[in-house]
Amino acid sequence: MARPRQFDNEEVVRAARDQFWSHGYDRTSIDDLSAVTGLGRGSLYGAFGDKHALFLQALDSYNADAIGAWRSALRGPGPALPQLERFVCDISEAISRDVERRGCMMARSATELAAVDKTVAERTAATVRGMHSELSDCLARAQEEGSLDAEANTDGLASLLLAVLRGLEALGRAGAAAEVVIGAAKQTLALLPRVSTNESAPAGEPVSAVTRSPRP
Repeated sequence: MARPRQFDNEEVVRAARDQFWSHGYDRTSIDDLSAVTGLGRGSLYGAFGDKHALFLQALDSYNADAIGAWRSALRGPGPALPQLERFVCDISEAISRDVERRGCMMARSATELAAVDKTVAERTAATVRGMHSELSDCLARAQEEGSLDAEANTDGLASLLLAVLRGLEALGRAGAAAEVVIGAAKQTLALLPRVSTNESAPAGEPVSAVTRSPRP
């Protein structure tokens, strides 16, 4: 009879996730994974198959947490546009506080592996689609609430915001000053085609020159 596992699978995956996130796939060895998880090489191979299989579980864990965080932030109670603005500002502030400059594990994994690993490329693309969908849905709600121009292309705006967020992360990893990262986020938000700014402009920010009058 097989002996029951004496470890928590989720805890092991999260420990491996932190290792891969900080050091990348190629720079992480089985010995590194054994050290951070507390499991011997044999136990790791027996439970997860190999390094690549454990990496995919770690990447899936990260992606699921990321999508869950985006969904919670963008689908909360209250008006949609202020939620979106808080979300973007919160991300920019988190990037500016990332002293280790780890950035996004998904983006780092895609940079390292997507060109040579079809599975990583597919899972990354699926997560990006999920992020885009959350942004687009939030923008569509803002339209329905009358705070975003009814003629605005929400899919296009979602693509713009997603590109900006990924760019902000790159700036952060390159060592850009906090005011540069946060300022770029706020400037991007100021360009959204608003109908009303009374309740949606980021705190302390001037009204954008592209704001529009309410439609009759």
